[in-house]
Amino acid sequence: MIRAQDLLADIDACDLPPGQGAFWWLGQHSFGVKLGRAVVYIDPYLSPNPQRQVEPLLAPADLAHADWVLGSHDHADHIDRPAWPVIAQAAPQARFVVPELLRERVAAELHLPAERVLGVDEGRVVEHAGVRVTAVPAAHELLDTDEATGLHPYVGFVLEGHGLRIYHAGDTCVYEGMQAGLRRCGPLDLALLPINGRDAKRLASGCIGNMTYQEAVDLAGTLRPGLTVPTHFEMFAANSQDPQPFVEYLHVKYPDLQTLIPRHGQRTRFGA
Repeated sequence: MIRAQDLLADIDACDLPPGQGAFWWLGQHSFGVKLGRAVVYIDPYLSPNPQRQVEPLLAPADLAHADWVLGSHDHADHIDRPAWPVIAQAAPQARFVVPELLRERVAAELHLPAERVLGVDEGRVVEHAGVRVTAVPAAHELLDTDEATGLHPYVGFVLEGHGLRIYHAGDTCVYEGMQAGLRRCGPLDLALLPINGRDAKRLASGCIGNMTYQEAVDLAGTLRPGLTVPTHFEMFAANSQDPQPFVEYLHVKYPDLQTLIPRHGQRTRFGA
């Protein structure tokens, strides 16, 4: 496993021309992304857990260079509640982004300054450090909405900056209108899609599911991003999926699309 100091040094030293970005997979659905000088962490899952099959690559205090910390929904491997206050102290410049429905509660319960916690939903946009973030509703098994506000507890993120556009799907299945909504965001340079699927056994145990690898392949075929990366596998033994069938199916069905299986802590460039 890569050492934390080497990973941090690689992120800091990564120099990117306009139209090119880089990402580092931290396991599960967690990514560090660099767009120009901006450092973004999406769903960083950094807390120890005896059920983890991959140990945290970084400690929360390591994220002192973070400009953004995004949490797609309030599950422990997406909004890592013990980690966020530590990150906030280490990185006073960082802004935290959550679904608007959760914003006030997350800020209050984690004792984060309200002005540093920003909410997004469909049509709600926030900007900071040269990066623009909006949300795409996510159907974590079901496309849930709050009856009083119409807001969504689960979202994916569209990030724009440095001449690039990225889609991090969060935890989601495919739902009616999803593809059309994403196409309205514009062409994607990178799509990060969960592939771990869902079934009755997991749902009965409280493990809410995502799209299957076949559904993720077809979503990529519709969106046609510059690069598609399968995610949300290998962290927990009971909720995983081999990414190789995703890659093989994509290569056969959409041979002109680019994909790769990410490796923990390894830099991947994308874009121009």
